[in-house]
Amino acid sequence: MRNVWEFASTQRIVFGSGAINQLTDIVADLHAKSVFIITDPGIKKAGILDKVVAALDGSDLKIEIFADTQPEPSIEAALGCYEFAKAKLDTDVIIGLGGGSSIDLAKVTSLLMAHGGNPSDYFGEFKVPGPVAPMIAIPTTAGTGSEVTSVAVVTDTENQLKVGISDNYLRPTVALLDPELTVGLPPYVTACTGIDALSHAIEAYTAKPFSSVAATGKILFQGSQPVSDALAMQAIELIAENLVLAVRQGTNLEARSNMLLASMLAGMAFSNAGTALSHALGYPIGGLVHSPHGEVTGLMMPYVMDFNASVVPEKMIKIAKAFGIQTTQMSKHDAAKAAGEAILQLLKDIGLPTNLNQIGIKEENLDEIGRKTLGIERLVRNNPRVPTEKDLIELVRKAY
Repeated sequence: MRNVWEFASTQRIVFGSGAINQLTDIVADLHAKSVFIITDPGIKKAGILDKVVAALDGSDLKIEIFADTQPEPSIEAALGCYEFAKAKLDTDVIIGLGGGSSIDLAKVTSLLMAHGGNPSDYFGEFKVPGPVAPMIAIPTTAGTGSEVTSVAVVTDTENQLKVGISDNYLRPTVALLDPELTVGLPPYVTACTGIDALSHAIEAYTAKPFSSVAATGKILFQGSQPVSDALAMQAIELIAENLVLAVRQGTNLEARSNMLLASMLAGMAFSNAGTALSHALGYPIGGLVHSPHGEVTGLMMPYVMDFNASVVPEKMIKIAKAFGIQTTQMSKHDAAKAAGEAILQLLKDIGLPTNLNQIGIKEENLDEIGRKTLGIERLVRNNPRVPTEKDLIELVRKAY
């Protein structure tokens, strides 16, 4: 039994409309003479990269740009970005600009710039030997919370599996969040990233209590604890009130701001408490299809919540209430089950799939998904209800 929990986060958070205009001062505080910006073609095309470069105008900084980040970056892509960075300049600060893929790629590049090697050398928890290159994370989506987390995910294309590197050294030095940078996000991307943030918050909130997580030694994902619970619940409430609005009214700056705040809070929560079964299932599913990570974890959430409802009924009831469900006349069982039903309805309201066959999973994949999920022990152990392989296969079949 564990008697002690810890809470860690990014060193500095700068949040608000127009916050991007503080970038020069932030870089100066890090005593940088050169910056390496990692972003993607969409961010460049949308003109957001230009805004960031303009914010650095007149600072006498040497700026290099890698704008070729692809969704769910592979090990090979991470090595390519690292080699590009090495060839260009002696980088003082790395800026990750974009969604989770760009920020994750910036984290891995920061790691390799400091310690070399291959991303696979660091798979798992606490494999990073020391501090990485200073990094500023500037999210342009409200979803992954990567700007405040200790996790970077890359795709192992050889084994058709997404793999995580988890270490507190990977937390960005500065998280710079400007809601104005998210206003141009298309409805589908808003939906996928928003449901990702919600899955982070719900899994952190309903995770097994820190005192009950069966693991020896030092662990990064500790299970639920008071600080992560408070952050996760606030994130759930914000998302319940703002996600549909952000999807349907993309220029609603208040909804965008609330979603960006929720994503950050959820990131702070899950990077300490951990995620659980929805994310564990997302690894083998994500290796089989090209759906965005958030779409996959969001799709699995209602089924996982239904599976877990009998073990954490009080927390599920609070989630149901956050979505406006009147639970006073319900039995405890029905009120807890209503939480998963609320998320299923939310998926429909924002136009996301609710079954695995809609994203390209075949019936012959289902048993394999169940078996592979059980092997992702650091996430499965966090789930409030301990699953068997049979449970997982049955759960996946329900989602199919």
